Amino acid sequence: MPESASAPTVLTLGEEDAGERLDRVLARRCPDFSRSALQRWIEQGRIEQGGEIVSRKTKAVGGAEVSIHPAPPEAMSAEPQDIPLEVLFEDAHLIVLDKPAGLVVHPAPGHPDGTLVNALLYHAEVQGGADPLRPGIVHRLDKDTSGVMVVAKTPQAHERLVEMFQQHALERAYLAIALGRPPQSTTYDTFHARHPGHRKKFTSRGERGRRAVTHLETVELLHGSALVRCRLETGRTHQIRVHLAEHGHPVLGDTLYGKSIGDPELRRVATELGRQALHAVVLAFAHPITGEAMRFETEPPEDLLCALGSLRAD
Repeated sequence: MPESASAPTVLTLGEEDAGERLDRVLARRCPDFSRSALQRWIEQGRIEQGGEIVSRKTKAVGGAEVSIHPAPPEAMSAEPQDIPLEVLFEDAHLIVLDKPAGLVVHPAPGHPDGTLVNALLYHAEVQGGADPLRPGIVHRLDKDTSGVMVVAKTPQAHERLVEMFQQHALERAYLAIALGRPPQSTTYDTFHARHPGHRKKFTSRGERGRRAVTHLETVELLHGSALVRCRLETGRTHQIRVHLAEHGHPVLGDTLYGKSIGDPELRRVATELGRQALHAVVLAFAHPITGEAMRFETEPPEDLLCALGSLRAD
């Protein structure tokens, strides 16, 4: 058996699994692993059924014990790359920038380079944090979310900014185009945890998890949708997207949490936008070293403004 990154995952198959291809069964039964990873581990001899190494064509046997030996993560490093940055503020301690949609924040499997971290390392010396793939990173925006971000340049600034995010001692607001007619004003106060059946999703519908609080205000009614402003009290992964989707008003263009759109005009606008209509519009905080009050606000980028213009023209 090849070297494993961690203890094996062991499960017993049910009779209802019998006869189905094993990789499909494992993808359904083990949401923490992607099907492509499971197939790769099968090819590497890392999965056994009933004590025997399986192949891609192996069928599941009801009642059999399956052992999965995950591969160690591939070694990665972050290298400087000349990628343009829109810097809003910079001093010796931090950088505040306007992240474009489509830019991944840090290297990860599937995105080994071409990230914001690669651009930052080319632009300046950024430090702080234990992960060499995330130097200076104290918070993230999803790949297809645009807007204001702050990055630490020193370990001291990193430590203090992390504390501020943990204590929710910052002001963060987002603009989103939400489908349907959201409430004029409301607060979503829920648990937030990884979705039990989809490894890439999170949910607010469970009975346990971390607390997630989003304050929503409808700014403008649009064709079949509304422009909303969401102020974060907490900052969980996908928090706004989860709260809006699971309360019936998914973000326009959100392929992970959204639903099929029947309205042809909304569908056209979503297709042209090509991403979720979500922009981090405000970030305000006390400077981690000097204590100076800092506030940054950016206009939505051109693609989001075009979407808004189309939905106002109704």
